[in-house]
Amino acid sequence: MLEVTGLNARYGRAQILNGVALSLGENEVVALLGRNGAGKSTTIKSIMGLVQQIDGRVTYDGQEILGKPSHVICRAGFGYVPEDRRVFGDLTVEENLEVGRRAPRPDAPEWTLEHLYELFPNLRERRRNLGKQLSGGEQQMLSIARTLMGNPKLVLLDEPSEGIAPVIVEQMAQVIAELKREGLSVLLSEQNLHFARAVSDRAYIIEKGAMRYEGSFADLDAKPEVSNAYLAV
Repeated sequence: MLEVTGLNARYGRAQILNGVALSLGENEVVALLGRNGAGKSTTIKSIMGLVQQIDGRVTYDGQEILGKPSHVICRAGFGYVPEDRRVFGDLTVEENLEVGRRAPRPDAPEWTLEHLYELFPNLRERRRNLGKQLSGGEQQMLSIARTLMGNPKLVLLDEPSEGIAPVIVEQMAQVIAELKREGLSVLLSEQNLHFARAVSDRAYIIEKGAMRYEGSFADLDAKPEVSNAYLAV
């Protein structure tokens, strides 16, 4: 479904990504692991068309999307949940969700408010609250739910477990499992190895803008030197 090859990205004169390559299949959850500053978020943003100085290839369902505006990529079937959530603080939960509403797609599940409230019971209880009145974990849930209102086929999640309570992290794992059951593909950037292992089919590790590992978590567990080199704090 998604194929990235030879992806380079720069911010001014600073080279951030160096020949990044990864793939994501239909109805698959893949984790992009790495420390802070390794290049995870830049990879996600580059795929979404949010980085200007890029080259390489990014194809989605066989069509080249590298360099296209982010709104065009979104309309093609992408959903993007940024690390900073970007919840509208002065809108209610329900108004935030309505902002994300898009027409149904023939090749993707349709998400309604009721469906999302079943997936995120906390949001049902808080649906009349303003976005700025939510906890960090609830804002993360709202950001994901608002993205799903666009009825995407593929979701890019940037650090979904960072800075939220353990009980919310557990709920987030259940949400990702449900997205897969619904037929979505998910690429998530993560530092939390335990969380990534619980929700993902396989993993990549990025360090200093270059891929250092690709494979299963079982294979990664059998190579502690890889985890120690690229994931240990």
